[in-house]
Order: sequence, then structure tokens, then C-alpha cells
Amino acid sequence: MRFGLLGTGTWAARTHAVALAAHPGVELAGVWGRRPEAAESLARQHGARAYHDVDALLADCDAVALALPPDVQAALAVRAAAHGRHLLLDKPLATTVPGARQVVDAVRRTGVRSVVFFTLRFAETSARWIAEQRLTGDWTTGRAEWFSPVFAPGHPQGEPGGSPYAASPWRREKGALWDIGPHALSLLTGVLGDVDPEDPAAVTAARGPGDTVHLLLRHASGASSTATVSHSVPPAASGVTAELRGAAGVATLPERDAPASAAYGRAVDALLSGEPHPCDAAYGLRVTEILAAAEARLA
Repeated sequence: MRFGLLGTGTWAARTHAVALAAHPGVELAGVWGRRPEAAESLARQHGARAYHDVDALLADCDAVALALPPDVQAALAVRAAAHGRHLLLDKPLATTVPGARQVVDAVRRTGVRSVVFFTLRFAETSARWIAEQRLTGDWTTGRAEWFSPVFAPGHPQGEPGGSPYAASPWRREKGALWDIGPHALSLLTGVLGDVDPEDPAAVTAARGPGDTVHLLLRHASGASSTATVSHSVPPAASGVTAELRGAAGVATLPERDAPASAAYGRAVDALLSGEPHPCDAAYGLRVTEILAAAEARLA
């Protein structure tokens, strides 16, 4: 399958481009970005062609991998679907419910396939753990915590150990809730089931220090869960943890043991398979709905 890569930032270079160029079932047909010089550089690294016209790239590929700010992604995903191109999307699908719904409507209208890359749902170790806990069932509570130092004081971009994502305008604006909140939700709903964002009692949110947000969720299964996400912790306090409690005891999420590019390769596999995947655009819309409900509670 010929893929066009839309996006040239750090995440695109470290994850998307690496995985697409290495995948035996994929040809990286071209790269487009909002900065032509960055598209030229990234395409050259992987033996692909740089495109200055996004529609020209859409005409030359079968599928697109998007690594762009979410609301830029949503508009281009609709455009790509109109060309009949399958969609390998990033999280969050969009930062507004109407924007995410437009992508879902375009997918349904055109019949293209869609997969949204939620890292924990595709990384081999965590994906296996989620599947096992779903089979075990009968969980009553869960928690997920994702702490990162992206915006931590004294930890700016460019300093030793600093995050290359710190200068991202959309991350600065939307914070950890929208950047890593989707990861926590993908894990908790993957095991405990759906959350109804229209139910005021199902989504509760409170602010912590910096961009820290605490979520309290009630799932359709009857289980409850909490999620805490932050880009504002010191480096020594960073980490990802999750656990479930129920009749089977306590289950703890194993540590990640592979790079994100390996997980992205499995997301490519899911799109290539032609089979519907639970992490499709419709699921991406649901995650956006839950995050928007949380944001409304915070306001």
C-alpha cells in the first residue's frame, strides 16, 4: 500500500516515518508538510519524494498517515477521504466534537478504512494486557496515571533532557488533558467499557498544579475509574502507571518495552488487514466527546 505522510514534526520523524519506511507491506510514497524544507529533509532521509501540494500527494497514494496538530489533521483527513484514501490518524482525532464528527461522517460517506493510533492499544505489551483484562472481566475500579515533564519548570525545549514537544503550540494551548488524556482513556475504556459524555455524572474533572487534570469516570459496565494526566511534573516524578481491581484481584499495567515506532507498525498492520478495528475514527470521536465533556466540567 502506498502511503503519504502528512506532517514533518518530531513525532512524524521519530515514529511515523520510521515505521512506514521499515514496514514490508508499505511504500512511503511521499511526504508533505506545512514547512517545505522540513518535508524535503524528512523525505530524503527515507528515500521518498517531498510534495509541496497536498492534493498531488493524495493523488499518488492509497492511504495517508497523519502526524499533524489535531484540528489540522481533522480537516485534511476529510479531504483525504474525499480522494478515497484510507486514514491512519493520530490522537486526539480533533479537539472539538464537530471537527471529529466531520471525520467520522467522511469515513462513512466514502467507505475508506480508518485507524487511530492510541499508543497503548497498539504497543504489543500493553495491547496484550488490555485484551487479557477484558477477557478476565468483573473489574470494579481502575486508575490510569500518565505524568510527563514536557512543561515542567526548568525543563524547557533545547536544554539537556528537555522535551522536543514543549514548543508545540497546540500542546501549549490544550495541555495534558488533550495530549495524553486520550492514552489514559483508551486504556480504561478498552477494559471497563464506554463512558457516556452526555451523562453529567459519568464525567467529572478537577484541575491540579500546572496543566494537571484529574478525571473521575463512570463506565456503562457499572465500573468506575480515575485518570490523572500532567505535563507539569519534574523529570524524577514522570511515569505511566495503571491498575485494575475486581474479583480477580489487582492487575497492574506492565512497563513499556519497545519504541513507539514498533507500536505504530502494528497500527499500520491493522489498517492493512482490511478488518474493522476498535480504534477507528468513530472511537476517536468518542474520546473527543469525553475530553470535551471534561473540559466543560473544568470550565
